[in-house]
Amino acid sequence: MNSLVRIGLRFITLILTLSIVVFVLVGGFWYMWQNAKGQAPQVSFTITAERLERTAMGTYLRLRYGEGALDRAARPEDHQEVTFVVEPGESVYSVAYNLKQMGLVEDAELFRRASQYLGADKDIQVGVYTLRPSMTVQEIIRELQHGRLPTVTVTIPEGKRMEEVAELLEQAGVTSAEEFLRVANQPRTDMPFLTDRPAGSPLHLEGFLFPDTYEMPKDAPAERVIEIMLQNWDRRVSPELRAKAVETGKTLYEIITLASIVEREAVLPEERALIAGVFWNRLNRGMYLQADPTVSYVKGYDEGQQRWWPGMLLEEASTINSPYNTYLNPGLPPGPICSPGLAAIQATIEPAKTDYLFFRTRGDGSHVFAVTYEEHLRNQELYGDK
Repeated sequence: MNSLVRIGLRFITLILTLSIVVFVLVGGFWYMWQNAKGQAPQVSFTITAERLERTAMGTYLRLRYGEGALDRAARPEDHQEVTFVVEPGESVYSVAYNLKQMGLVEDAELFRRASQYLGADKDIQVGVYTLRPSMTVQEIIRELQHGRLPTVTVTIPEGKRMEEVAELLEQAGVTSAEEFLRVANQPRTDMPFLTDRPAGSPLHLEGFLFPDTYEMPKDAPAERVIEIMLQNWDRRVSPELRAKAVETGKTLYEIITLASIVEREAVLPEERALIAGVFWNRLNRGMYLQADPTVSYVKGYDEGQQRWWPGMLLEEASTINSPYNTYLNPGLPPGPICSPGLAAIQATIEPAKTDYLFFRTRGDGSHVFAVTYEEHLRNQELYGDK
């Protein structure tokens, strides 16, 4: 009797399984037929593994998201253009996440599955695009396959001030340097990392024009170029790193300010965290930072030397009157002096644990460090004016 029951149960399970498979296949074929109807002429149909995979994906989309999933828009009434960048090596997972973060799609998983269903998940092109929240999922996918703007590759090195960034972009044919600086000097509070400035801080974007190699649109409006750079900053400086920045007791803006000084002081990568540690020690003890690059920043462009960042003369430490002069003013300067790279930001958030309070250059890019002022004076005698 028990064996008959078991056989009966197995038979019922088999029937149910076959029914589910038939339902999935029929539903998938129906979804594909509905989606393709009216878009292409009737052709002969051959069942292949690829078609079966698409059928299953079509069924999944229909069952989870309902009819018209591919025709959904994040904000149907919002036609404002948004610049969207697909970086080299980005996966469809990353693209979907970034689209969701920028409010261009409602559901990152829907975009990813729809890309697979349409066979576009491996065909999204690297480049710069103009998208709108009113575009449907299907329209965005098609745009990311074919609609990229003409671009040029430009590298923004770490440690450049806004004026230098503007010059590099103009030389590359990306945008006007004058227009770039006009937009970069306008206050912005639409991104969280731009909103925690201490009172009296400048409102321009110095420090947040992320240094990187970019695919930039050619002859683009400055607003679009700056949007790309700010989006990249937002992407590269992770939430985890920002949380650690807050744990230091400083605001994110103050961390970027200190990181910009570290960026200008450190030549050797292995010294970044050590130099950051010295600056943290001086801040914690109420000492003046006495960082030469802050004075060089105030000096601006040196017509005689035909360059930015002229060296600081000894007497200028006490004669150049500016809130950025860290020889005359305690604590941090009002804002960043350049755009620091990710390594300098990380070194500032996680500095080396050290007792050093002083350092000076050896003249070859490296530095010699000291705990006491007497030791520092001996280093000065040893290495002279280098």
